[in-house]
Amino acid sequence: MRASFLLPLLALPSLCWAADPCDELPIPSVTVKRLEERITYNTTYGFRSLTNLGASQNRPGRQVLGLTRGNATVSFASNSPAIIDPSGRWECASPQITMTFGFTPVTVYVAKEFPQGTCAYKEIHEHEMRHFKTYQDHMASIEKALNETLSNRFATGKVWRGPAGQTAALLKKELDERWLPYVQREIQKVEAAQALIDTSEEYERVADACDGEIKKRLR
Repeated sequence: MRASFLLPLLALPSLCWAADPCDELPIPSVTVKRLEERITYNTTYGFRSLTNLGASQNRPGRQVLGLTRGNATVSFASNSPAIIDPSGRWECASPQITMTFGFTPVTVYVAKEFPQGTCAYKEIHEHEMRHFKTYQDHMASIEKALNETLSNRFATGKVWRGPAGQTAALLKKELDERWLPYVQREIQKVEAAQALIDTSEEYERVADACDGEIKKRLR
């Protein structure tokens, strides 16, 4: 997916200096950093509480034995070293952008009715680890595309030129209004992959595991 948004700043005429001081600026750059997924465990909730907690994602009538929740994080940091022309009216600037994204922390819940060390805990935990790996795989899969899309927009090799004092504000506005929502949408696409894990067949397989231990506790 490629997007291109032109700031009004870029439509203004180039500065006409005999020896262009703008050449002293670094070229615009984009750095994309993926957060390492930190996982924590919570075994304090019963399956009824987990069913309420995961109601928005759960099918009606189904008990939630385990739950994996990730906190989606996206942030932009930018620095734009600039040079102002002798008249004080114009500037050239070089955006240096760092985008950090990921799911962290990730909390894995296992219902307290199935204590650690039991067969039931093992089955539920392994199921939730599939969800955790899906978060990891999705973040890794979109990293390159995010880097390319942002680089195509900002890391063009050319400094920005326009009215003095406006570059930083225009850059922040575009990052907040265009690119933050874009990255958030790309991250949320993971939910489609998560839904494929929670099939009826998988729910029945887990519920029937451990010689019926899980179903007995649900009754």
